[in-house]
Amino acid sequence: MIVLDFVLLGLTLVLLLPVVFFLLQIVAAIIFKKSSLSAQKLHNRPAIAIVIPAHNESLMIAQTIQSLLPQLQMQDNLLVVADNCTDDTAAIASSLGANVFSRTHEFNRGKGYALDYGLQQLRRHPPDVVLVIDADCIVAEGTIDLLVKYCIETQRPVQALYLMQSLSKPSLKACVSQFAWLVKNKVRPSGLKCLGLPCQLMGTGMAFLWQDISQVNLASGHIVEDMKLGIDLARINKAPVFLPDAIVTSMFPPSIDATNAQRTRWEHGHLSVLLKEAPSILLEAIKGKNLQMLAMVIDIMIPPLAVLALLCAGLFALSFAFNSQLAFFIASLLLASLGLAVFLAWLFFGREMISFRQLCYAPIYAFTKIPLYIKFFINRQVDWVRSKRD
Repeated sequence: MIVLDFVLLGLTLVLLLPVVFFLLQIVAAIIFKKSSLSAQKLHNRPAIAIVIPAHNESLMIAQTIQSLLPQLQMQDNLLVVADNCTDDTAAIASSLGANVFSRTHEFNRGKGYALDYGLQQLRRHPPDVVLVIDADCIVAEGTIDLLVKYCIETQRPVQALYLMQSLSKPSLKACVSQFAWLVKNKVRPSGLKCLGLPCQLMGTGMAFLWQDISQVNLASGHIVEDMKLGIDLARINKAPVFLPDAIVTSMFPPSIDATNAQRTRWEHGHLSVLLKEAPSILLEAIKGKNLQMLAMVIDIMIPPLAVLALLCAGLFALSFAFNSQLAFFIASLLLASLGLAVFLAWLFFGREMISFRQLCYAPIYAFTKIPLYIKFFINRQVDWVRSKRD
């Protein structure tokens, strides 16, 4: 029993850091004051290039480009990489005025390879700032100017607020998913910004100085290439900063299968980084006294919200069942802190998105995702796969 007590106590202490940091992010976001950046058009904007990696995006790419066109200036370069496409993505993009480069490779597939190919096309005449926009996103008015302006002012990579919505009236499960996405992509990064800390990259709505993005290796099929890129930039003391004024939106896939595939890629990728790479990144950050990387890796150590809830609930139940009093006390505090954080996030940010009654479904929703996490250990997804939009 003594050994079991130590094991349970050790596990609760392991969860202490991610839960406390999660609560800190939520509380900081509540006191976060919205920035006052102007969305006015920059008439003396430096040379920029917008890179859109696209794989079979004929259904959405026209809307993406049309949301960008009013924000472009004469000297801007809108570049679309049609990566291993079998549809008319390239033709649609070209008809709308984009510079299109087609790439085909039997084995090297994924967004990272497409982005690298796009940067290779820019090397002869590099821009001052490179922006990355996914081919299924709508870019809000003024976003490009805001990203470029803030990138130059801070001399750091900049991440816009990236939100996802449902195409139609969302189901109960979809409401919970949207709320979890809001917490991950808006509330937590806002809290980090308030604390003066960097945020994770989100894959779209990103701006980089050419001198920074050209130093990192993008050519990989990493399942969560944005998370990897953020850490690589932190290594050179160029960790991303969050800009909630700039907004990019996308839609959740309409079908259940596509939604599950997308969620599997995201969560398996995050868990893989957390278990396989986070410990070594943490040691690297401590040894190198790299505070930017340290903050980012601690943020990565916060697992997907459903996983965190299941772990806290599981340790609470085990500690109670085996009468491990100290572990039970800490597990109770962890569970209460996590519940408080989620409630505060809903109270201040999510009430228009999800009712309190619907929020109470969240614990059940977490349990329905257990098969996804079991799959992580027996048949995890390791390759980048585009979510079907049709």
